Amino acid sequence: MFEGAAVVRLEDGSGRCAGRVEVKHEGQWGTVCGYSWDMTDAAVVCKQLGCGSALKAHEDADFGPGSGPIWMFNVGCRGTESALSDCTHNGWGQHYCDHSEDAGVTCSEFTGFRLVNGSTACEGRVEIHVLGTWGSLCASHWDLLDAHVLCRHLDCGFAESIPRGGPFGRGTGPVWRDSFHCDGTEAHLGQCPVTALGASPCSHENNAAVICSAGSASLRLVGGGSRCDGRVEIFQHGTWGRVLDDQWDMQEASVVCRQLRCGEAETAYNPPKPQRGTGPVGLRGVRCAGHEANLTLCNTSLPESVLAAGIAEDVGVVCWGSRQVRLVNGPGRCAGRVEIYYQGSWGTICDDSWDLPDATVVCHQLGCGGAVKAVGSARFGEGSGQIWLDAVNCSGAEAALWDCPAGSWGQHDCGHKEDAGVDCSEFVTLRLENSDGCSGRLQVFYNGTWGSVCSNSMTLKTVSLACKELGCGDRGILETRLPYEQEASTRGHTSPHVGTPVLSPGGWLLKLSGSPHTS
Repeated sequence: MFEGAAVVRLEDGSGRCAGRVEVKHEGQWGTVCGYSWDMTDAAVVCKQLGCGSALKAHEDADFGPGSGPIWMFNVGCRGTESALSDCTHNGWGQHYCDHSEDAGVTCSEFTGFRLVNGSTACEGRVEIHVLGTWGSLCASHWDLLDAHVLCRHLDCGFAESIPRGGPFGRGTGPVWRDSFHCDGTEAHLGQCPVTALGASPCSHENNAAVICSAGSASLRLVGGGSRCDGRVEIFQHGTWGRVLDDQWDMQEASVVCRQLRCGEAETAYNPPKPQRGTGPVGLRGVRCAGHEANLTLCNTSLPESVLAAGIAEDVGVVCWGSRQVRLVNGPGRCAGRVEIYYQGSWGTICDDSWDLPDATVVCHQLGCGGAVKAVGSARFGEGSGQIWLDAVNCSGAEAALWDCPAGSWGQHDCGHKEDAGVDCSEFVTLRLENSDGCSGRLQVFYNGTWGSVCSNSMTLKTVSLACKELGCGDRGILETRLPYEQEASTRGHTSPHVGTPVLSPGGWLLKLSGSPHTS
């Protein structure tokens, strides 16, 4: 540790890299007041603990109130400090707070990313550096948006594919099951929200992998709200350059969107003056038929007379893949007002006919579990700008909200007082504690924490769904009798219902038995 630095720890979080901030001073652990607590302060804590970058600074005892002294108040870090105790504050024990304001942090935990066992530096098995050790990443929650961010971080263009089945060999270290929730615009994976599931069972054949574009004529879109919309730039001879044209249309835009794996082109445009580039020109004048696989396969050798006849300007595209969904103004990333990114701007959804199947699609799309509630009447506040969709009518099985039947984009008879919202369960995954394969105590990962499940009113259908989710066939047996009651009683708890022993104040205990073979 750092000489003269006070020791720091994080308590009551999902792991050693998230929780309530506690500092040891004069031999006693105490908390930090959340007054003026911000991301710069949180970053120092994450750095001191070797937990990567800060994802969130918590101010109001989000990890529960601590006890004992409140050691630090009005913390003011610059971000360059090696330890929290190097930051300015009002003096040890000098504060005007109570433990309802205890500060906390959520750190990325990851301190490095790399691709291994590929034929180039831009393809391979994904490995992450955690707590001084390189390990593989489980592919269970790995998707193209996460892969795009990693490719960009490694200066490898964009993700062309995320092959399954372990094509880049087996790793030797731990296999981490952490789930990233990137929207594709982040500079590196450490900036993406992450659900820390830790090192848990995942076969090495299911390691995450990616093949990045990394070509000498890579394209990118800049200045948009996603990786699939914005001003076009081309990478040639080691430099990113602007693309200029005077007759830019949907044929050229289609080639760009196809090359970037961004789906069909929705719009071809010339950016307004404030969004134009200022760097070197990489390509001036291009004519495509629309079927080319790469922009450089189009006619880029136009005669000087043609180039001189028009005024070449920066060019931009909006591709179908730029569409995104998010939840805003809620208590976390899995509840809030529904907003869609379409045609380069964020807009809301009208609550006409908005119901649970619609909300279910949003929750699944965001990796937020199932839908608990579909809400309307701007429960999460009124949005602004466009109301993109009205009369949405999902079945619940669609992969994305825009796959659902609905009115035409931007056509509605609503105001923002009717903005739709959702509450998602946030359940990310299931596991069997003390498992011998397909039997054990069922636990669910919720809101950053593993917890037990109450067996009251649990039906055979619920058991069947759990078995399927765990890869243990399509049926199972629910066991809630001894010896589990006996184990609970030895921990000092009594059972409020026969057959439903309490393991801890936060949940009940059950045992699930299943078989990996369906019958």
